[in-house]
Amino acid sequence: MSGTERLTAVILAGGQGRRMGGADKGLIEYQGRPLVEWALATLTPQVDEIVISANRNFETYAAYGHRILPDTLPDYPGPLAGVLAALDAVAAGWLVVVPCDTPHLPADLALRLLGAALLERVPLAVAADERRVHHSCFIVRADQRDSLAAFLARGERAIRHWQATLPLVSVRFDAACFANVNVPQDLQAD
Repeated sequence: MSGTERLTAVILAGGQGRRMGGADKGLIEYQGRPLVEWALATLTPQVDEIVISANRNFETYAAYGHRILPDTLPDYPGPLAGVLAALDAVAAGWLVVVPCDTPHLPADLALRLLGAALLERVPLAVAADERRVHHSCFIVRADQRDSLAAFLARGERAIRHWQATLPLVSVRFDAACFANVNVPQDLQAD
């Protein structure tokens, strides 16, 4: 792969976990292992590097052997702050973004998102299924860092609103790949 096609993935685990009683979602156990391990297992064969966006439990996350990137913006401004921190810290041409709470990500997520972005010559590809777009699972070309920084500087926070400012393509996957763990009841899923 050329430098512009090198892939880094960021696992977003920097939230406050409000709907989970304030628990660090990446470290919550799902089917016998922490959620972050599910994302790591799926992404490791797909990308050149993985970083973890986290704002607490740094030592626990660091034990997985990947760089930990805390938000560079104050007051938990949301997942895009983790994306910005990753874009500031990595050298790859493309950044794959996934939340820590989606344990069944597709084994070909990065390849298919990158392929679609390259084919359509757009800087962003977003995962979707037959019913909805999964805005927090996407790939973005690293040269979009300034666009994101400006968006956040305006006080904007919604991933889908930032994505709407960029040329993009959506890539269809099976909906089951994006079932996520948002509330304690979701941990009971099989």
